Amino acid sequence: MKELITKAKKAKKAVTELITKTTSQKNEALLRIEDQLIQEIPYILQENNRDIEHARNTGVHESLIDRLMLNEQRIKDMSKALVQLASLPDPTGNVLERFERPNGLIIEKVAVPLGAIGMIYEARPNVTVDAASLCLKTGNVVLLRGSSSAIHSNKALVSVIHRALELSDLPVDSVQLIEDTSRETAVKLFKMNDYLDVLIPRGGKALIQAVVENASVPVLETGAGNCHVYIDKSADKKMAIDIVLNAKTQRPSVCNSIETVLVHETWAKKHMNEMVENLIERGVELRVDQNIHELFPAIVLATEEDWQTEYLDHILAIKTVSGTSEAIEHINRYGSKHSEAIITEAEDNVRSFFQLVDAAALYHNASTRFTDGHEFGFGAEIGISTQKLHARGPMGLPALTSSKYVIRGNGQIRE
Repeated sequence: MKELITKAKKAKKAVTELITKTTSQKNEALLRIEDQLIQEIPYILQENNRDIEHARNTGVHESLIDRLMLNEQRIKDMSKALVQLASLPDPTGNVLERFERPNGLIIEKVAVPLGAIGMIYEARPNVTVDAASLCLKTGNVVLLRGSSSAIHSNKALVSVIHRALELSDLPVDSVQLIEDTSRETAVKLFKMNDYLDVLIPRGGKALIQAVVENASVPVLETGAGNCHVYIDKSADKKMAIDIVLNAKTQRPSVCNSIETVLVHETWAKKHMNEMVENLIERGVELRVDQNIHELFPAIVLATEEDWQTEYLDHILAIKTVSGTSEAIEHINRYGSKHSEAIITEAEDNVRSFFQLVDAAALYHNASTRFTDGHEFGFGAEIGISTQKLHARGPMGLPALTSSKYVIRGNGQIRE
């Protein structure tokens, strides 16, 4: 607990220093971190391997190990994201609105950093670099609290970031890692209103609910990904199967992979055999409704729980529906407001889907796997927001800013 207070104080103090730094100074720091990451790949992988070995020794499922694992390519991808972030416009200081009042006052709405951000997240150590870099670019300090499963990886990455910041003009204390991963420390972090301006959770449903329900610090909520693909009756067979395979199997352990496929009953009669065969060939375990179960008795019959579950694994639920309206009803009932897709050639059905499905990202004839800060051209993301206030969808640089009004006068007084 002492560590938490000490580092929170350091982070809060760094806010006033970091906010004065120029865009060029921040970009230089990001490029130094990029260079340091590449230089220290062997060290980072060595420490990540300690976490992987511990996970395997304690029986952690392979899909969760994939979220935890770093390799040379993943570190290089993080480095590329830093270069991209350095090339993107800095939103802080932008004049968002400007107007003049009849009394001569000139009012400007200016983008400013959020301040001190608490980041609590599970498993994925790449979040350490994404969060730190996004915060630095926008003039925010960040207090990181990862999970015990990734503690060695996170410590290594933060030490690399600190070595890079020591060579820059930015304060080293801008990025802090809480190494105490106890529940008690996490609960204390939720209520550190004197030190934190916002709290961002990133992880599974249980973590996010715990933060939302217990935090007194304002929460920028990221959501779990119970995502769907709806295959309409006019869907091209090859396109539909390719999208389903990509959205489920390209990387099933991430939040924008799909967990349920809804299939128009007409399309199912023609093409369900081929889709099922392709999924099984890819090692996907299926849970199906009664209609499909009658065609494939060996496949597990889905339960109510299957429609609600974010598997993050090679498991997929499939349900037949009578049309777009039933598909939309199912998605709005069971979905997590993350990413949803419709495969169809009928523009009226696309229009209904886009209007009526309540989610942060909606797709027509494309995989949900594109809901990602890098794929959206943001360089990286601090999370994918499924709430409606402040930010929604992949949160890049602008999402880490707020605004203030700056008013210029020449002696005006209110009568």
